[in-house]
Amino acid sequence: MTNPGWGGAYGDQPNPPQSVCVRHPDRPTGLACSRCGRPACPQCLQAAAVGQHCVDCVREGNKNVRTAQTVAGAPMARSAKTPLTYALIAVNVIVYAITVAQSGDPMNNTSGSELARGWALNSLLVADGDVFRLIGSGFVHYGPIHLLVNMFALYIIGRDVELVLGRTRYLVVYFLSLLGGSASVMLLENPLTLTVGASGAVFGLLGAQAVILLRLKRSPAPILVIIAVNIFISISIPSISLWGHMGGLVAGAAATAGLVFLSNRTRDTGQQRTRAGLSMAWLSVIAVALVSLGIIAIRVLDLRAQMGL
Repeated sequence: MTNPGWGGAYGDQPNPPQSVCVRHPDRPTGLACSRCGRPACPQCLQAAAVGQHCVDCVREGNKNVRTAQTVAGAPMARSAKTPLTYALIAVNVIVYAITVAQSGDPMNNTSGSELARGWALNSLLVADGDVFRLIGSGFVHYGPIHLLVNMFALYIIGRDVELVLGRTRYLVVYFLSLLGGSASVMLLENPLTLTVGASGAVFGLLGAQAVILLRLKRSPAPILVIIAVNIFISISIPSISLWGHMGGLVAGAAATAGLVFLSNRTRDTGQQRTRAGLSMAWLSVIAVALVSLGIIAIRVLDLRAQMGL
């Protein structure tokens, strides 16, 4: 057979250079990204809905994908783990164990315990400058039954609230509930009484869950029934701090309402994401804290005037 006049004979043409991976020049490859067309080795390619994309295109595409968020604006949890609830339970149990070791009596652990005496909420001592009692009292419990009831309620309610609010918001609501309960005790209860327990925070989480259900357009009736029953118990038993419960309930519900009903998400403007300072949601949380602190400050000034300080 003769050469027809174009090209050389079969086998004489030089082989075209083989493509190499753009990220690994030492790796020849016949594959390429379906999006940008650049050659890539199998290690640098990921399966896509159509074809396969290189890691650079996948990373660039992920920048435009909004992270799933809860109604509170917190990132959607990938698992049902709630470490903060368990950590709070552990702290309460440890504090109780310390008071038992100091007093030598698990049923009457607050008597003879230096920690219990130093942390229990007393309005007069707070007015004298011992402000840590406002929060520390929420981790001291009187006897194992008191501890068990509060920790069981925290375990049941706290996990759900933590998943919806996210860890930061959950801690804020928890401690604001403690602070709100302490403010209510200082304002409305006998300043000579001693108050301990995490009940104010637990009531705050009950209020938070009721607000979350309203935001999700679900019936809060079961939670409201539980709250009503606990309020009845608080009224019926004189040794229970009704106002500590009510203050925690109001503070927790108010803070959560601000977090879930007011916009607090990042706003996208074209390719850039900007945050216009503090969101209205966090401003409402700050307002709840300022109201609680304001009540405490007014009561402290009143008590100091009465004591002649």
